[in-house]
Amino acid sequence: MTSLPERFRAYGPRQLDDIATRHNLPEEIRETVRRISLVLPFRVNTYVLNELIDWDRIPDDPIFQLTFPQRGMLPVSDEERLGKLSADPSDRLLLREAVADIRAGLNPHPSGQQQYNVPHLNGTEVPGLQHKYRETVLYFPGQGQTCHAYCTYCFRWAQFVGDADLRFAAPDPAGLIAYLGAHPEVSDILVTGGDPMVMTTERLRRHLTPLLAVDSVDTVRIGTKSVAYWPQRFTTDTDADDVLRLFEEVVAAGKQLAVMAHFSHPRELDTSLARQALARIRATGAVVYCQAPLIAHVNDDAGTWAALWRAELAAGTVPYYLFVERDTGPHEYFKVPLARALDIFQSAYRTLPGLARTVRGPVMSATPGKVTVDGVEETPQGTYFQLRMLQARDPALVARPFRARFSPEAAWLDDLELDPETPADLAAAVRGTTLVERSPS
Repeated sequence: MTSLPERFRAYGPRQLDDIATRHNLPEEIRETVRRISLVLPFRVNTYVLNELIDWDRIPDDPIFQLTFPQRGMLPVSDEERLGKLSADPSDRLLLREAVADIRAGLNPHPSGQQQYNVPHLNGTEVPGLQHKYRETVLYFPGQGQTCHAYCTYCFRWAQFVGDADLRFAAPDPAGLIAYLGAHPEVSDILVTGGDPMVMTTERLRRHLTPLLAVDSVDTVRIGTKSVAYWPQRFTTDTDADDVLRLFEEVVAAGKQLAVMAHFSHPRELDTSLARQALARIRATGAVVYCQAPLIAHVNDDAGTWAALWRAELAAGTVPYYLFVERDTGPHEYFKVPLARALDIFQSAYRTLPGLARTVRGPVMSATPGKVTVDGVEETPQGTYFQLRMLQARDPALVARPFRARFSPEAAWLDDLELDPETPADLAAAVRGTTLVERSPS
């Protein structure tokens, strides 16, 4: 008798007791998850629970750290405050106010996303878009603003907490198509979220098909964690074959289809379902690029990254970016100092075969653009980080090198002291005192 394909089932805070019972989750850990998930989003599914987490190693297991809120993600005072207020039904209003206050202090939209990235058309904001770099527009389809599971480090955590003021979402592609008509310099669309692959193929088609008729668009990218967290989307879901046919249609229309796959740990590539999903995606003509941030407690060692990049190469995908964890959400828990990030990157990079050396890092996706840490330089004047603008709001700054005083504690661009000899235009952009905005049309 043939068994039926597993159907997707998500677990959130309401199912926490069920998870605890099934997997012998200690009461202390259960209470920590319950409290912190009042502020930060929590969602897993049966595949993550049964195939990825090593329950004999919790709480230190990297996939458990990746998906379950942990003690230390919020200050102890905030966690105790949440525990006290949530225990008393009469304090519901105070609890909501406390949650809002804590979230506001977690920098919900880093790197000027709401201040500088939201584009305008005819003087009106275009909902569900971000336009930071000249050639690339980010598109947030409203039905794709959730994920098969939530990463605890996610810099887009504010998309998932139910606050419309913090959420990017487009009801349909009409605004995007109109904006592209006014901006023929845009050749690259990144469909993102959330995760667009949570949508049915029918819904995804409504968002992608209009792009195929836009001559100025050369590349359609889809940002997704689905291969890691629910590979059944491309193998056994009822419309898995349909989504692959849609990918083929995008390629047949003359567009490059790039699937930007997020893999945070090599275990996510260990399952036969994940490898099968990647093979099926690649068979459509799509190219799969792999990226993830360097995050403490999950992948902050060179061996993990070397194994991850080798596994990605073996699966026929392209290692692309090692990001620095952004300064948002539980940043203090996950951050890795830049000096250590550079050492991890270089140590892992040296072990790779040439075809895997496509990866770039460590890269900070900061307010002025993508800044990579290229090395450390010893000079008679002192020790400096060697930095470079890999991408920039102002295209004139792309590829420009600069340097900053070495600091063993610095974990983000704002922590660095620029060399006083940095050219004025570059220094102004890096410090955020001058920015190119993508607004008027």
